[in-house]
Amino acid sequence: MSGGGPSKLRNRKPQPGPSRDLSPEIDEDEHNIDARNSRARSYAEKVLETEQANVGMIALLTTLAFALRFYKINHPDQVVFDEVHFGKFASYYILRQYYFDVHPPFAKLLFGLAGWFVGYDGHFGFENIGDSYTEAHVPYVGMRALPAILGSLTVPVVYAIMKECGFSTIVATFSACLVLFDNAHVAQDRLILLDATFIFFMTLTMYSYIRFKKLRYRDFSFDWWLWILASGTFMALTWASKVNGVLTVVAIGIAVIIDLWDILDIKKGHSLEYFWKHFAARAVAFIVLPLILYLSIFWVHLTILTNSGPGDTFMSPAFQETLRGNELLLNSHEIRYYDTITIRHRDTRVFLHSHPDKYPLKYEDGRISSQGQQVTGYGHEDTNNYWQVIPTKALPETGRGRVVRDEDVIQLLHVNTQTLLLTHDVASPLMPTNEEFTTWPKDDLSRYNDTLFQLRLVDGFEGEAWKSKSGHFRLIHVPTKVAMWTHPKQLPDWAYKQQEINGNKNVNDKTAIWFVDNIVADESGEEDLAGRTGDVPPKEPKSLNFFKKFFELQILMLQHNAGLTASHPYASGPINWPFLISGISFWTQSEGQKQIYFIGNIIGWWACVIGISLYTGIMLADTVARRREIEPLTEPVRHRLMNSTGFFLLFWAVHYFPFFLMSRQLFLHHYLPSHVASALVAGSVLSFALSESVNYPISVWGPRLRTPKNATYADLGSKAPVIVGVFALLMFVMFVYIAPLTYGTPGLDGHSVNARRLLSSWTLHFAAKPTDGI
Repeated sequence: MSGGGPSKLRNRKPQPGPSRDLSPEIDEDEHNIDARNSRARSYAEKVLETEQANVGMIALLTTLAFALRFYKINHPDQVVFDEVHFGKFASYYILRQYYFDVHPPFAKLLFGLAGWFVGYDGHFGFENIGDSYTEAHVPYVGMRALPAILGSLTVPVVYAIMKECGFSTIVATFSACLVLFDNAHVAQDRLILLDATFIFFMTLTMYSYIRFKKLRYRDFSFDWWLWILASGTFMALTWASKVNGVLTVVAIGIAVIIDLWDILDIKKGHSLEYFWKHFAARAVAFIVLPLILYLSIFWVHLTILTNSGPGDTFMSPAFQETLRGNELLLNSHEIRYYDTITIRHRDTRVFLHSHPDKYPLKYEDGRISSQGQQVTGYGHEDTNNYWQVIPTKALPETGRGRVVRDEDVIQLLHVNTQTLLLTHDVASPLMPTNEEFTTWPKDDLSRYNDTLFQLRLVDGFEGEAWKSKSGHFRLIHVPTKVAMWTHPKQLPDWAYKQQEINGNKNVNDKTAIWFVDNIVADESGEEDLAGRTGDVPPKEPKSLNFFKKFFELQILMLQHNAGLTASHPYASGPINWPFLISGISFWTQSEGQKQIYFIGNIIGWWACVIGISLYTGIMLADTVARRREIEPLTEPVRHRLMNSTGFFLLFWAVHYFPFFLMSRQLFLHHYLPSHVASALVAGSVLSFALSESVNYPISVWGPRLRTPKNATYADLGSKAPVIVGVFALLMFVMFVYIAPLTYGTPGLDGHSVNARRLLSSWTLHFAAKPTDGI
């Protein structure tokens, strides 16, 4: 930039000129600006923009990325942080055992494939952080290599994104270095975790979409179709890698809507037929194709996991019966009248229980009870859990008519006390709005109606037989229309701190579901029910429509993800993430005082915050100036800031701000996708600060452009390599300084730990205690 006077480019009013017809597309590639001949650029700029320099820079960045991420990847040879989950899921794929997780399966399928490829047999438990891989002969390095490879390749993809957007080699290198030398990315990339896969495919989605947009003057050409379909493909793989991959779908969706809105503009001269052709193409690429791929990944997931596993109990009985060896499939039997059974709550797993003790006459809040026999939820096997199914209708002597069926009205007789289950319009002990459950002597018919309950099978059909294990049901009181229900809160000492059973007025509550755990005896009292509940030949798994299984799984994933609300010592709020206020302890080892503390490179992260702040200020200042008919920016520069940098900011915001609305557990690593986007924004702001012009045009010439435009070039001067070089050196020095916390080696003494505690909010292990006199 020249000194001594106002810039010609950043302080100019619009000049009158000859009018011209609008061409089909008006954007930054079609504005005439003050020409800058490539010969006027600095020598350093011209050298760095050669193809040889470009290839050399990609090779250097990629080599360094692999070196930093594979350095001592075998350390520690123990389970680290969430490897207890994602390593375990790889085991389940190899053993083909069904599991449940809140995240889509694509990244975990890749871990399973990597484990199979390196010879892992799937029998390691991944039970606890610190469990030894070496002692169990687990080929963990091969499994860690997968995210390390993808994390390493993310660095050149970031570089390529900046180059495709028209930024100089040195600026692209700057953005790549923000990821290359970041301790948080390195720590995450070298472990069996999902984020490396997620971020790699997110950046590929951005890269492909930019390549597609650059072909807008050659729409519907082969290359145009190639890159639009590549964008949809990588978007689907991002979506299928982690639950918050759906934010990438939202970001691309917003960009596509803006794009279509621009095409619809009548000033562009397009017909509605042309608009609908573009709409249809984007619908195929960004809706149909991603849905097919997403469904296909789940189809592979469900096709592999055909054996019973730890995820069975999350699923419906119909789903469970499709799994080979599942208990419901093997031990589910029809229930007949006068069978003695045990009943369990599906969610809390307590048994329906009763004992001779009575409710107290008066509760602590002054309410009065019925002083009836207590009915509670008990967590252990006990004869007081036995209930006999009593009919309320005439039965045949033998045959299928004695099978209990959906919507039958029944009574439940507590075997030990010979009393019938009853509920009535008396408030329950802990919940005044719900009804008390008690029992009534079976020979006293004065309250016969209050002992009647209707059996409603979950997803049952008319006449469906009630079965043990698989026959999940609601028990609805006939007179008062409440559902038998329980909750985890315990009753006082007078009920031995067992769970309360009460009547819930919301009969469709998803937590008011029970199942028969066991058939204890038949009508005759015979406990050996040979032919009914004895050993039977293995049953073949039942079939269930893929889409029913898919939608059931999607609903459960959303519910359980939202339910992850328990506190965690290393959880943090989104407002803290960009500033690295706190990190996460991934792993510790007392011997040698070693630890892995997940935290970013503070120089790089704060530079990204500054970049986003400056970008916001620049665009706000430009908007205000234009209201006063002052043009501080040329149109190409403004369009580059709005389109390219705006695209980066869109990804940053969409992958960041939704976390403010979430009540689930949140951690610093949730910010990593936004950090990558902020690195792109920071590079764009650096380019703006160092050069008054931009590399132009960047779009591929096509027949819809009237004439090719004269090329202009950004000239960052010889100072740019120096600035970026010094910044990269500072980042590398900081990276090395924090590296013992990133790699978990070497161990640090207390004073060294204190020295690396750059912010007082970082909770590092093995820190030295302050002593007097120092």
